[in-house]
Amino acid sequence: MAVIGKPKVRGPRQAVAKGSVVTMKTLIKHPMESGLRKDSTTGQTIPAHFIESVMVEYGGKTVVNATWTGAISKNPYFSFSIRAADSGPVKVTWKDNKGGEFSAKANLKVS
Repeated sequence: MAVIGKPKVRGPRQAVAKGSVVTMKTLIKHPMESGLRKDSTTGQTIPAHFIESVMVEYGGKTVVNATWTGAISKNPYFSFSIRAADSGPVKVTWKDNKGGEFSAKANLKVS
């Protein structure tokens, strides 16, 4: 079975100015099976296994809440922008349709 999880979150490496808009980048290993594909050796349908939701928390608030489907590619990359208010962690949580939950965070430094 493929490795699932190992999420990564990255933001600016240097401190950013308060009020500036910064781009955060995320990556997670996940098969993202839609449930429509067949195994070429057995002919059996591969069960659906995909990330259903992605939630981003920053400054004690949810700033991104996305719903995904099986149409997203394997090992999805996701980027988003936030306005830098205060220094602190930006936490991203992925949940899949089989009950898997994965999270990672990056510290944002604001000057």
